[in-house]
Order: sequence, then C-alpha cells, then structure tokens
Amino acid sequence: MLYREKEYKCGIDVTLAVVGGKWKASILWHLAQETMRFSDLQRQFSDTTRKMLTQQLRELEADGLVHREVYPQVPPKVEYSLTEKGRSIYPILEQMCEWGRDYLQCGLES
Repeated sequence: MLYREKEYKCGIDVTLAVVGGKWKASILWHLAQETMRFSDLQRQFSDTTRKMLTQQLRELEADGLVHREVYPQVPPKVEYSLTEKGRSIYPILEQMCEWGRDYLQCGLES
C-alpha cells in the first residue's frame, strides 16, 4: 500500500504498483478461476517461497483485491478468493494473457 503515499500522473503506474509484484497478476488469474487454499496456490507457484507467496497475498489483501477466509477448525483452513474489486481486473488480465500468447507466436514466426 506504499503506492497510496505517492502521487501518480498515469493510471498505468498505479495499476502496476498494485498488481506489478512478481506473482501478483498470476495469483489474481488463478483466484479468478476458483477459490483456493494456500497449499493449492503454493503448488501453482512452486518456483516461489512460502514467505514470498504469503507476502504477495497479504499485499493483495491489503489492497482490497483478495479476501482471506479463515475457518475455525483444527487444523486451520484458510481460503483465498477475489473480492469484487479483484474481479474487476480480470478483463485486463485476460487481455494481458492474450497479448502474451500473441507476442510469443509472433516471436516464433519472425
């Protein structure tokens, strides 16, 4: 949430400040598909550490994009899902995914 302390002149800069972490866009993409437990997310992002994934999720939660639901049971059950604000970025993520596929395809054809 450090981005709130800064004055921006461009909306792109704000967007990248919020979702520009190494894993944030991918986390949002996966959570748009389904609600997931931490262990499920960890399997999706096996290249990251538990600490880094936790940090990225906390930042997304603090920014109002991800909801963390803790169930009072033993062992503890925690699920992550997108908030309405988090779901609002999904069309942008879809366009980024499409652009990436097109970019790769063009690169292979050059």
